[in-house]
Amino acid sequence: MKRFSHEGHTAHQFDIELNEVKHKVMNMGGLVESMVHNGLEALMNMDAELGRQVSEDDHRANQFELDIDEDCTRILARRQPAASDLRLVLTIIKTISDLERIGDEAEKLGRISVKLANEVDVPHYYKDLRHLGDHVKIMLREALDAFTRMDVESAFRTAAKDEAIDQEYASFSRLLISHMMENPRQVSHALDMSWCARSLERIADHACNICEYVIYLVEGKDIRHSNLDDMRKKLL
Repeated sequence: MKRFSHEGHTAHQFDIELNEVKHKVMNMGGLVESMVHNGLEALMNMDAELGRQVSEDDHRANQFELDIDEDCTRILARRQPAASDLRLVLTIIKTISDLERIGDEAEKLGRISVKLANEVDVPHYYKDLRHLGDHVKIMLREALDAFTRMDVESAFRTAAKDEAIDQEYASFSRLLISHMMENPRQVSHALDMSWCARSLERIADHACNICEYVIYLVEGKDIRHSNLDDMRKKLL
């Protein structure tokens, strides 16, 4: 199992700065993970209060991105890192961008849950949306764990799950289309659910991106437009 370890420095303060930034990224990851969980729960339970809390948490996620980005800019300007340290800083900058976008998608779930809070009937396809959401939450958790441990093998395994989630999203979309054709009066509600499913699928895409950044950091290889199985055979 190959993991990343950044270079040791004679400048102890530099190590402290890098560790502090990594700690902030993990805190941001924990926040957006809870936002995704709460957004899905708010939607499933028609909980307007929890939905509004997710929207409020989005401001915290945005502030995390700004603070960490400022820290990374300062490190680049003052320390001029090279080799693995430079890859670490670049990986962090890319990762927080994806985390912020995950927060945006979770905020959409919260916002729609507020809109639908007064609905009386729960459509049968809610269980399918939850199933998709549960798979997305697992993928996000594993992506964040791969980042925390800088674990390439785990990153490859997690990134590979994106294809199954894409297929599940496509299946759910077909289910919604059938439902709208059979129940024209529920088209508006089904469209809201379509937006929610799309947000979940995008969260999985961002989780996949984070895994690719981990692989780039440890291996020094950009695999964004490569076949995962082929790259895994070459690198592991």
